[in-house]
Amino acid sequence: MHQLLIVDDEAIAVESLKQGINWSGLGIVRVFTAYNAQQAQEIIRNEAIDILVCDIEMPQGSGLDLLQWVREYNPAIEAIFLTCHADFHYAKQAIQLGSFDYLLKPVPFSELETVVGKVIDKLEQDSERSEFSRYGRFWVQHQPLLVERFWLDILNQSIPSHAEAIRKAAEERNIPYSPEMTFLPLLIQVRRWDKPVTLRDEKIIEYAIRKSAEEILQERTGSGILVSLDRGRMLALLNGNYVPGQGVEKLKNSCEAYVLACKQYFYSSVSCYIGEPVQADEMAGMYLRLSRMDEDNVANDQKVLTLEEERSVSGIQQLLPDMSIWAVLMKEGAFDQVLAAARSYIESRVKDNQLTSTLLNPFIQDFQQMVYYVLQVKGIQAHQLFGDAESLDLYSKSTRSVTDSLDWIRNTVRKAADFSSAVEHSPSVVEKVKEYIHQHLSEDLSREDIASHVYLNPDYLTRIFKKETGMSISDYLLQQRMNIAARLLANTGLTVSSIAAQIGYANFSHFSRMFKKYHGKSPLEYRQEHAGL
Repeated sequence: MHQLLIVDDEAIAVESLKQGINWSGLGIVRVFTAYNAQQAQEIIRNEAIDILVCDIEMPQGSGLDLLQWVREYNPAIEAIFLTCHADFHYAKQAIQLGSFDYLLKPVPFSELETVVGKVIDKLEQDSERSEFSRYGRFWVQHQPLLVERFWLDILNQSIPSHAEAIRKAAEERNIPYSPEMTFLPLLIQVRRWDKPVTLRDEKIIEYAIRKSAEEILQERTGSGILVSLDRGRMLALLNGNYVPGQGVEKLKNSCEAYVLACKQYFYSSVSCYIGEPVQADEMAGMYLRLSRMDEDNVANDQKVLTLEEERSVSGIQQLLPDMSIWAVLMKEGAFDQVLAAARSYIESRVKDNQLTSTLLNPFIQDFQQMVYYVLQVKGIQAHQLFGDAESLDLYSKSTRSVTDSLDWIRNTVRKAADFSSAVEHSPSVVEKVKEYIHQHLSEDLSREDIASHVYLNPDYLTRIFKKETGMSISDYLLQQRMNIAARLLANTGLTVSSIAAQIGYANFSHFSRMFKKYHGKSPLEYRQEHAGL
């Protein structure tokens, strides 16, 4: 509630204004009156005056002189000037001194009521900003210890999303907080690094990104808090009452400049998601919406989005391509055409503003299924071919963005093409199998182990190997082992059990039986017959 002071050297005018307006209906609890500047100053010194309604032309000191004194004594007082003369000089001085409005006498009561109502709205907004700034300064000073944990608990819903529960938690933690306060959340997400960085470098750059983000808070409100979430993710909580309407557009412009700066100076692609003003008990829900926006933003790693833009893409019809033709092309070896078709599909969806995570996820799954089917037909074991660390990492990121999805598609098609070509040129596969066998003769090799080395189905590899060599893999493995055993028996003094271990036989008796079956003599008989030859 507010207090108002009327100042005019005409007693009739003062009484008319005091009695002619329903001040209590405007939220004015008390109206004071004065007939000159000196009386007005005395009242202002002794009472908490919020609004000054003052005549400009007074014999013992003009209203302009009074306002100049007020600006030095209590600049928070809002002034409305009254005058009988539409003199531009007066109006200019009133504006320079920061008066709220300038009205000509006789002033219609309805017009003065309207202006006073606007003054009260401004005072209440200023009060909210002041309250937010006061809390904001406290938050910035104590953020690492108190407030960040408080907001993390709200976002994680460790503190229930109820106004009373949040108020009580703030009180228990001795954190200044008002349930009436509103906050405008801004989610900041580092979506990718534009060059390889170590974990240490990443932490240093994230710190720089955070400090730059804090400048947005200072520019927009002069206060606020920045809560660190996951790696590369922050949530800024701004004053939800600050500059309604035009403030969001200004914030969006600031975020766009910030995104460009991160690209230029910090080698990072950053996106920002601007929410809507909410109270603390609504923040967890708003944060989830902003997080979904980030998940759904697969088309652009450098983007500033508002909730309005979230709604504009939510109803898009999502169409998946017919990949049966792509499968035929891959079977025929036209891998480049498949890669070009996939890239064209993704780029067309981006251009039409249709590519969301809801569409990209099933596209990636269908593409993987298509590739695996083609590889199965070719006898290639997909889980072996794509089980390396690089392929797994690319797949885990493939649904995050266009860049990541295209990286995964290129890797998948390239590896499929390389190994399909190797299978078609079976001698090269056979040579790889022989080399692998020679390098692992001392191990307990199975047909499956050998097939996995060249990413082929064991039955399919057996057919290729027999076609090229005239023998099965197991027969070739036995041949190589027995030949090496024979050379070692004839040319070294190693014990038979040592030789058996050298070629992968842990059981001495089994080795002896297999050797005799293959060479027609026992290992000892063979050594005696060929020793020194």
